[in-house]
Amino acid sequence: MYKRIRDLREDKDMNQTQMAKVLNMSQTGYSKYETGENDVPTSVLIRLAQFHKTNVDYILGLTDCDTFYEHLK
Repeated sequence: MYKRIRDLREDKDMNQTQMAKVLNMSQTGYSKYETGENDVPTSVLIRLAQFHKTNVDYILGLTDCDTFYEHLK
């Protein structure tokens, strides 16, 4: 999961400070998510998925399908 968070950020050519600002948190706090030092709260996972236009399952490593979906029918 942590590698995917970093990879998604890097794919947008963002640094950790910029990503932390999007999430309204400190760079240090965000960095701890990328290294796995701190668990990522569900609310942050949801915001990351929305920002990167992917789904939480992809971020968590449960699927390799990175398609964004708003709801399942």
